[in-house]
Amino acid sequence: MAERKDKRKVIGEPMTDEQIKLFLDLPPEEGENADFHVLVRAYRALRVEDFERFLAFFIEQGRDPRAQDDKGRTLIEVMRGHGKNDDYIAVLERAGG
Repeated sequence: MAERKDKRKVIGEPMTDEQIKLFLDLPPEEGENADFHVLVRAYRALRVEDFERFLAFFIEQGRDPRAQDDKGRTLIEVMRGHGKNDDYIAVLERAGG
């Protein structure tokens, strides 16, 4: 999985709950942790406000905000290597990530 240097600003209309919940069903690549996969995909695609809503649905399903990639890193550990994403890190930390 290629890593980005920073989080680009996403501008647009807020997403509906149904649109956000679609991220919960994204299938992982073979051998990839399913929870980590959807966390990364949501982080990359959603505005911070929508990412926070996504995390509420994610936790409600009993999923793991501390899921790890194939190198044993949590999403917060991966995000700390990027720039300009403190808001995303704070949201994920509040969710237990």
